[in-house]
Amino acid sequence: DAGSSGQKQQQPAAAAADPIVQWVVLRRDLWTDIGWPLGPVIAQACHASSSAMFTFLDDPLTQQYISKENIDHMHKVVLEVKSEQQLVNLSKKLEQEGILHKLWVEQPENYPTCLATKPYRKSQAAAPFKKLQLCKAALAK
Repeated sequence: DAGSSGQKQQQPAAAAADPIVQWVVLRRDLWTDIGWPLGPVIAQACHASSSAMFTFLDDPLTQQYISKENIDHMHKVVLEVKSEQQLVNLSKKLEQEGILHKLWVEQPENYPTCLATKPYRKSQAAAPFKKLQLCKAALAK
């Protein structure tokens, strides 16, 4: 939400209490074990997020999330899992719960690096993410 330009518009209380959110989940081992630099890690999140937006572009909440009125008020929650296996397991869990998302598979390596949900009301999709940590590790020393 940082870096928005202009003045913030007033949002209705109901929308503020239950915002539209996109969840993005990265593999922590990309930077801790494999040694990826910051740029490529951020690119994975960008790929997953934009791919999910495009895949679910016709969804009413996606349309609302990217509308002219809301574009400067996007909410993203960026989380991390420890490994590729945990990311794949989370993707399967989301599929079982009916939470639409895009599992980004980096090419040519052909392995999953990140996933992003379509935008949902926080109350609709937060539960599967409750036990995950926010992605806040330092990438450089």
